Amino acid sequence: MANMRSTKIVATLGPASSDEAVLRRMVEAGVDLVRLNFSHGTAEDHQARVSLLREITRESGRTVGIMADLQGPKIRIGKFEQGKVELVPGDRFILDVTCKLGNSERVGLDYPELIDDVDVGTVLLLDDGRIILDIIEIHSQSVVTTVRVGGTLSNNKGINRQGGGLTAPALTSKDRADIRTAAEIGVDFVAVSFPKTGEDMRQARKLLTRAGSNALLIAKIERAEAIDTLVDIMEASDGVMVARGDLAVEVGDAAVPALQKKIIRSARAHNKLAITATQMMESMITSPVPTRAEVSDVANAVLDGTDAVMLSGETASGKYPVETVEAMARICLEAEKYAEVTLDNDFLDRVFTRIDQSIAMAAIWTAHHLKVKAIAAMTQSGSTALWMSRLNSGVPIYALTPEVSSRYRMSLYRDVFPLLMKQNHTDRDSLLWEAEQLLIEHGAVQPGDLMVVTIGEPIGSPGGTNTLKIVRVGEHPNPAAPDSGRGTP
Repeated sequence: MANMRSTKIVATLGPASSDEAVLRRMVEAGVDLVRLNFSHGTAEDHQARVSLLREITRESGRTVGIMADLQGPKIRIGKFEQGKVELVPGDRFILDVTCKLGNSERVGLDYPELIDDVDVGTVLLLDDGRIILDIIEIHSQSVVTTVRVGGTLSNNKGINRQGGGLTAPALTSKDRADIRTAAEIGVDFVAVSFPKTGEDMRQARKLLTRAGSNALLIAKIERAEAIDTLVDIMEASDGVMVARGDLAVEVGDAAVPALQKKIIRSARAHNKLAITATQMMESMITSPVPTRAEVSDVANAVLDGTDAVMLSGETASGKYPVETVEAMARICLEAEKYAEVTLDNDFLDRVFTRIDQSIAMAAIWTAHHLKVKAIAAMTQSGSTALWMSRLNSGVPIYALTPEVSSRYRMSLYRDVFPLLMKQNHTDRDSLLWEAEQLLIEHGAVQPGDLMVVTIGEPIGSPGGTNTLKIVRVGEHPNPAAPDSGRGTP
């Protein structure tokens, strides 16, 4: 608990972070969630990394969640005879469904439906927007383009349509198989790539439930269409990822910063999680220090209110995975010093119709105004801690749960520090005393500190948080002890 960093760090695992010593140092440096990129590697690779991580976290005692990131319908060109070509502005270039090996005039296409998704005048963006093509002709098996912006184009690069509009389904046959694999591995989160509507997320949840998993679903916002259906997608998901790579290609890079703020703000308003991703510390793939622009980028995401910031190639294949995590942690901690607490305004015009949510909101209000040391949310499912974390009270939230799965799902909640608590007692006062001792043990509070505790009665009933108690740490003896005075005249 010495770190006390509110914003969580997601690190992608790959060749650079598969070594036990490196992964152990990354966990010590502050990784809160690892990402398994299902666009690469086999099920066996992912299982091996998960097994190694679990062994490390058992020894360290840290809570590190696991997220499976589905590949989705990545639309790509085929391969070239020489592995790559040089495209020159003004030249004709053909995307041809029938082409096996391409050259400087044409290349294959793994998505025949592109022909029906475009018109003459449509702009295609290849290799994350580095190559720009204008469509001038459409035939039954090919699309003829003129190169507007050229450069080197190599095998299997992705294709986007400027402004969106590709009809590829969000869940491919590979994704369906990977959902089953993710369930078998026992991941805590599943990220769905390229959803266009909430229905894509609802379909993913059905498949995940059918596979026997209760993992939380993260919708990756990377299609232009997803901006128009953002609320629908959020309502069908547990969180969103601002996937700035493909999103920037579709809507234009200049639009992304404002959209990032809008998405994070909307996520918090809808009680959903938010992850900010893509190129956050990109230079650290080859450099031991970040650029000043990257420092500002991470800090601004923290100030926007994101739950987590994510590393991709930096930790999957970079030279400095540990140093990158350490640098990101430092930036988050510094930025959090300037995070504004606007709790009084946040409560204006809010109406709470559920008892448990009302208790959660009362807890953060009380904690802020009494300047307590900590909030202890005794929770089965994690919902109480999630609600508390949507508003910044300036007080750390310790989520005490007997459920292992809930502990790891809460690894992504901003301001929340999940702890496993067996909750052996059914008596409320004994349970509160147990919670107090756990927080003392972890250095969260000390005798004399004020803390706010939320609990549900009857004890152990999910969704039953109905009690708020203000406690002065160390003032009360253990009610379960024989000499506690309980029952004396």
